[in-house]
Amino acid sequence: MPALGLGTWYFAERPARREQEIAALRLGLDLGMTLVDTAEMYADGAAEILVGEAIAGRRDEVFLVDKVLPHHATRAGTVTACQASLERLGVDHIDLYLLHWRGRVPFEETIAGFADLIDAGLIRHWGVSNLDLEDMREVASVADGCQTNQILYNPSRRGPEHDLMPWLSQQGIPVMAYSPIEQGRILNNRTLTAVARRHNATAAQIALAWVLRVDGVNAIPRAANPEHVRQNAAAADIELTPEDLAEIDREFPPPTRPQPLEML
Repeated sequence: MPALGLGTWYFAERPARREQEIAALRLGLDLGMTLVDTAEMYADGAAEILVGEAIAGRRDEVFLVDKVLPHHATRAGTVTACQASLERLGVDHIDLYLLHWRGRVPFEETIAGFADLIDAGLIRHWGVSNLDLEDMREVASVADGCQTNQILYNPSRRGPEHDLMPWLSQQGIPVMAYSPIEQGRILNNRTLTAVARRHNATAAQIALAWVLRVDGVNAIPRAANPEHVRQNAAAADIELTPEDLAEIDREFPPPTRPQPLEML
């Protein structure tokens, strides 16, 4: 998976922004941000249609990530949901298919559905999203092969660092960080702004560089503005100094005890 990708949460909700959102995705691909993340939940499937239009003719360039809703995630329901997503996307396979969060369906059923999809060539890999440590241990007890846990992680949401992320690292399971800039809520933070000035960067770029500092972590920021897409792509080249990291730690202290996994 590329270290830096393109999120699509909230895409396709405003018709007036459709062309700009498609252009932003295509620009991201041009800049090497070839992981595109979407979900059947986003805009009730309309985001998948938009993604399909954006990547038309460029499917071979894209590492495509999609998600099944928990209430669809029975063995048969997972297959049916994936087939519907493929139709909306206009593609013949998904590279990485995730359970969006834990629901009432046992993991055994969902993972069996993933296996059926792999056997049919409709997905290449499977993973999960929004699962805390105990859930991940349960997944691992059911089957090997989980390729990622997509979680909320940014400087203001450091809870996973205490136990979840170390366990994932030990298991060789990458973290995919969603909302790496906290949907813009941390961009006026004085510390991030001060660090950004030293790097001739933006606070958003510093937040992204901070997330990407960890081996085995990638990020999927959402950006519908072309300039923001360019800035996000450039964030991968920023190397934070020990002084930068110490300042960010003082502003956003790392966890000292287990914390429940947060979700947006």
